[in-house]
Amino acid sequence: MRKSVLREKSFLFSLRIIKLYKWLCEKQNEYVLSKQVLRSGTAIGALLAEAKYAQTSKDFIHKLSISLKEANETIYWLELLYKSNHISKEMYQSIHNDNTELLKLLISSINTKRSKNEK
Repeated sequence: MRKSVLREKSFLFSLRIIKLYKWLCEKQNEYVLSKQVLRSGTAIGALLAEAKYAQTSKDFIHKLSISLKEANETIYWLELLYKSNHISKEMYQSIHNDNTELLKLLISSINTKRSKNEK
């Protein structure tokens, strides 16, 4: 069985988001924004797990598209955490870079699947 780079990276990203959530709660006493970033950041990988057994190509693309929306939403919450001084610039840039990589991989996967469907 072929390993999915996208699924692996999204899983590692979810672990990173969980660690960020714990740190925000324990060290920053921040519970509202951290819960939002936890939800959207872990949803990326969960939707990819769902897509693995999609019923149709259209269903697969739909699940990846929702995952893409969650990745985009995660960027919003991360930026809010940074701009509200809950995370440092270094923390923000590091996790933002990982998130951006996921966005690019998702867009590429969606476009590839769409182009295969059109043939």
